[in-house]
Amino acid sequence: MSVTTNKKGNRVEYHYWDYSFEWTDQHRPGSELEPWTRTCDTLADECNAILDALPASAEDPSKRDRYALLRDNHASDPKLEELWTQINTVPEWVDWEQIQRGQDLFWRYLVPITNALTFVSLLGGMGAIRVGEILSRTGGFGAKVVRRRLLETVQHTIQVNNSPEAMHPGGEGALASVRVRLLHSAVRRKIMGLVEQDPTYYDANRFGIPINDLDSFATINTFSSTVIWLGLPRQGITLTSQQEEDYVALWRLVAYYMGAPTEPFESAAKAKLVSESLLVNEFKPTDTGRILARNITIGLENTAPIYASLEYMDALTRLLNGEQLSDELHIPKTSLYYRVLMWGYCFWVQVQAKTLPFIPAVDRHLIASRKKFFWKHLMDEKDGLGKETVFDFKYVPGLKRRTRLGERKKYFFKKPGIEILSYLGLLSAFGFAATFSTGLYFVITRAFPQTR
Repeated sequence: MSVTTNKKGNRVEYHYWDYSFEWTDQHRPGSELEPWTRTCDTLADECNAILDALPASAEDPSKRDRYALLRDNHASDPKLEELWTQINTVPEWVDWEQIQRGQDLFWRYLVPITNALTFVSLLGGMGAIRVGEILSRTGGFGAKVVRRRLLETVQHTIQVNNSPEAMHPGGEGALASVRVRLLHSAVRRKIMGLVEQDPTYYDANRFGIPINDLDSFATINTFSSTVIWLGLPRQGITLTSQQEEDYVALWRLVAYYMGAPTEPFESAAKAKLVSESLLVNEFKPTDTGRILARNITIGLENTAPIYASLEYMDALTRLLNGEQLSDELHIPKTSLYYRVLMWGYCFWVQVQAKTLPFIPAVDRHLIASRKKFFWKHLMDEKDGLGKETVFDFKYVPGLKRRTRLGERKKYFFKKPGIEILSYLGLLSAFGFAATFSTGLYFVITRAFPQTR
């Protein structure tokens, strides 16, 4: 990757991964980020050690519902009680009206946000230094299983965005976040246990503690800041300052329940500085990350809900991540045909983004209907999860487990999906152009009849 720095007076402009910004004293150099890799959610680790010693109803210990064990046994141990009290206490900085505004934002821009989460936050995130080192050891990103793994993340995202009540202690979004917190702790403890057996299994000196504090708030960053300042703008959507504050506030609360540092998300301005600092210091694609990134598109090809071709997803990936990062992740370059489809797709989502919010009745109806529709399809037995996951420890790291590059499946036919939005966008653009040209023609001919 090439990086150019332009100095203008006291200003220093950085150009990283096709994203330009001014570096300031408030940005965080690598030396300030590194200590976060040596700390982690020790309270969850201590509680998991206690929970692991408790009998569970499931025959397979990896299938146990760790939250249920915490709920039923928190009074028996001071550490469990500490965690229970923490996750049932609402931080004083929470504004529930703001939380709802942030949730409404998700549903209002559902298609561009979910595409940003899939192809920028997740797939593009495989270019981060440590991400692949952890995920490749769990087995959850093999081409044959990655889709279900992603649907579980979708469940968490939907539950977080369902309603303000869902983010109250005991609400579905709060519970999902706590379960993910305990799962992350279980993965961390397992990997460190394997390191004790074989010190070469994972280089903790180089990468830090698995799923450390930096990894944790970087994950929240991908769900919030990456969407706001990378994913949406590259689809032609720019949020207002208030919308940025609302969406960051929502994910700050998620960070709290997940045991991640919340300080980087105290304001949208601070979150943006942290996000840009991570972009500079934490991205260096490796072969492992490239394999995981490719497995995502291979595993999602021609599957619900988007039913996209591999070529279409490659084009969307290059649009949303930029040419530099896409090249480093070895995303194939796309033809003119798919680049035109991307233009049509962006036109379509921009038209919706700029018109629907100004029709409140339609806006509220769409938000409500999308919640029902999305959840119904997520729980579909054939194309979805079939039932809610409790984020049990199903992808267990092992000394010999590494994720390998999958093979592309063959299809005799392809179902219509997200590519229809591109065609609709192109058709709409053509219609607008034709209408404008016709109107302009009549205006000119009426004003200058002698030209006819």
